Amino acid sequence: MHDLAIRGGRVVDGTGRPAFTGDIAIDGRTITSVGGKAGSARREIDAAGLLVAPGFVDIHTHYDGQVTWDPYLTPSSWHGVTTIVMGNCGVGFAPVERGREDFLIGLMEGVEDIPGTALAEGIKWGWESFAGYLDAVAAMPRAIDVGAQVPHGSVRVYVMGERGAHNEAATPDDIARMAAVVRDGLRAGALGFTTSRTMLHRAKNKEVVPGTFAGEDELLGIGRALAAAGHGVFEMASDLVGPDETMEWMVKLSTETGLPITFALAQIDKDPSGARRIIDKVREFNANGAHLYPQISARPTGMLMGLESSLHPFITHRTYKSIAHLPLAERVARMREPALRARILAEGPSVRERATRHFVTNFSKFFPLGDPPDYEPVREANVAARAAREGKTPEELTYELMLEREGRALLYVPLANYAEYNLDALREMILDPVTTMGLSDGGAHCGLICDASMPTFMLTHWVRDRSRGERLPLELAVKRQTRDTARFYGLNDRGALRPGMKADVNVIDFDALKLHAPRMVFDLPAGGRRLIQKAEGYKYTVASGAVIYENAEPTGALPGRLVRGPQAEPAA
Repeated sequence: MHDLAIRGGRVVDGTGRPAFTGDIAIDGRTITSVGGKAGSARREIDAAGLLVAPGFVDIHTHYDGQVTWDPYLTPSSWHGVTTIVMGNCGVGFAPVERGREDFLIGLMEGVEDIPGTALAEGIKWGWESFAGYLDAVAAMPRAIDVGAQVPHGSVRVYVMGERGAHNEAATPDDIARMAAVVRDGLRAGALGFTTSRTMLHRAKNKEVVPGTFAGEDELLGIGRALAAAGHGVFEMASDLVGPDETMEWMVKLSTETGLPITFALAQIDKDPSGARRIIDKVREFNANGAHLYPQISARPTGMLMGLESSLHPFITHRTYKSIAHLPLAERVARMREPALRARILAEGPSVRERATRHFVTNFSKFFPLGDPPDYEPVREANVAARAAREGKTPEELTYELMLEREGRALLYVPLANYAEYNLDALREMILDPVTTMGLSDGGAHCGLICDASMPTFMLTHWVRDRSRGERLPLELAVKRQTRDTARFYGLNDRGALRPGMKADVNVIDFDALKLHAPRMVFDLPAGGRRLIQKAEGYKYTVASGAVIYENAEPTGALPGRLVRGPQAEPAA
């Protein structure tokens, strides 16, 4: 008798092959049969008329702090994610020298917009080495599996102290010591190494992430530590300028080690065809022995601006700042006063950084998000265009929109992948096998971005609902965020519904699947805020053979584990 049988569902197995109808049998933590009719089971799930797919594998999250207090790692697990990989973009909480914990908190708070007060209260420090951090993560019960990567910022500060924190050049001895720390972390179970080389990533003190200006000798020295450990992905955020523009050092390292390098890639407004050129260049490099994989998202990288967000068009206006401390209801009431409204609108943003000023005044890229949210709005719906039609200034219309829903309305501001006001270019990137899916940033950007719902968006928008262009095949949309992402990190025991594979399964009412609008909650430690986004339609989520969610409610089962290193593909 099987432990669990999922009967009669439309099975999309993650391999890309056509969907089929049949049963899935599970024993313990393992799938034991797929297709046909399974034998009797202790528990049975009727999946007739429902979609049955593998659990989603999200390779780009920032749950490094949240993983120490939240067994469910929401919002990701609400969207069928059963494995996450954290430690991206060079920031994390290990290794750490005693007394430098606050520095790492400030680094994470600045780069990833996670409240420092929440991290300070929520994390129960008790480690120094990366291996010690992994042991602490492994000791906590959880619903889904987690994998970790060694972050460059933490390593540099641990080895070099203040010199590392302030991005001074590393000596040969520094590089050797950093390489040893990274190698030991990989051998303890880390899945990769990450770094940040973008000027956008800054700590709370406004300094760029340690390692941003690391020379080729440092990058190659650390990269070779992955080869010494025998596995690992080299992940980074980069502006692809300076030494990164030619990708020469990436080609050299990946060719020498045979290990993959992945970097964030998006279409930008000032060069809409730039992402395509980079992908074409990568394809040429890979044909000659390199292993480069641009990492892309499923939808535009978009800020959500509202009165509770970290940034909005009036947040630096002098008059607004005088009421910013008020509770939301009082603030909304004051903002509706004609005199105060006039004063706020008469002022301009007091922002020195050119990029930030652009973010809060680029009204041609402001859209009402709506509920249900619209992530592919038409050009004519932008605030600048609509204000012109209504005889208002963009600031006036923005002000009105932000006061809707008692001040909880959100404006959607797509920063990337929306240069041409549609998702056609992004669709091409998703279809290209040289790219890998990621960049959900689950657990991060708590006050401005909420993209951990990308698995649901892939199914609803790309497969079922898109009306402004071609859609994606269901089988491909599932494969891209299950089998493909799992194998990219060497997690060959999951991501597909096959006998012998890990029993991570989603049972979904595909026709009823729905994304709710994001909303701000204050449920982090110390009352910290975060944007969350829920979904309807996930009937059951199974992780390691146990039902962890039923009709979107947690069951209390906590079968998740720390994933230590690559996982071999099991025999059927």
